[in-house]
Amino acid sequence: MSEKKTKRRPIKKRKSKVDKNIQKIGSDANRSLSKYLQEISKYEPLSPDREVELAIRVRQGDRRALKELTEANLRFVVSVAKDYQGQGLPLTDLINEGNLGLIKAAERFDETRGFKFISYAVWWIRQSVLQALAEHSRIVRLPLNRVGTISKINKASERLEQEFERVPRADELAHQLEMKVNEINDAQRIARRHHSLDTPFSDDEKNSLLDVISDSNTEDPDLELQMDSLEQEVKDALETLKDREKDVIRMYFGIDREYALTLNEIGEEFGLTRERVRQIKEKAIRRLRHRSRSKKLRTYLG
Repeated sequence: MSEKKTKRRPIKKRKSKVDKNIQKIGSDANRSLSKYLQEISKYEPLSPDREVELAIRVRQGDRRALKELTEANLRFVVSVAKDYQGQGLPLTDLINEGNLGLIKAAERFDETRGFKFISYAVWWIRQSVLQALAEHSRIVRLPLNRVGTISKINKASERLEQEFERVPRADELAHQLEMKVNEINDAQRIARRHHSLDTPFSDDEKNSLLDVISDSNTEDPDLELQMDSLEQEVKDALETLKDREKDVIRMYFGIDREYALTLNEIGEEFGLTRERVRQIKEKAIRRLRHRSRSKKLRTYLG
């Protein structure tokens, strides 16, 4: 009996050490957060007139004005970030992401539109937080055994596209990689469904169609009006397309659908070849990119 106790003691000590380390990490994080909350509590809300003055100065490149405008709203970022706790990221990360959205909002805010700054900023704050959660979710959900396969297919696809001067077919990729066609299709379908709406809106932008779709779960009437306006801009932009182009864009980017479709899947829907669908998609994106169609939309894209 004494031998068994002797053997178990080191295990208990090691577990205790690990527990203490975890507690210390959690304690350090809490202390850091408490200190941050204490620091930002000193910033007072701005009057509407001061907001307008700062917004004008920010557009003129005044970094001090940008600092004052964002600092006055840091506590609001914390309140937004708390709504998304327990979804995969610690509160400190959510606050950091929300702060990035706040800065983006301050840099883009146009006081002449009649919105209060915070009504405008909350959308950017939420979008920054939601995008961080979405990225984390995609990383977690993508099957690990598929990550290497998808990466290999993407690299081969880029090489062959340069060689053929067109997007390679699944059978060509399969031949190049010594894989089965259905394996290529399955991997591309998984990648597409995780990719969904975060494909860049155009080649020279980092923003995507996901960036202009709002989170409608809000009680702020000013924000609801703004989001209705923004969603209408997206719809208006799509309405400038021909019916077939509009359908292809909706399917390809997963708009009003649970997930996006591949070019092959869209082709099957319409009885078209993959190459023809690709041509329609590219033409539609060129139309959307045109200044006359996307002028208002680019106000939100920044």
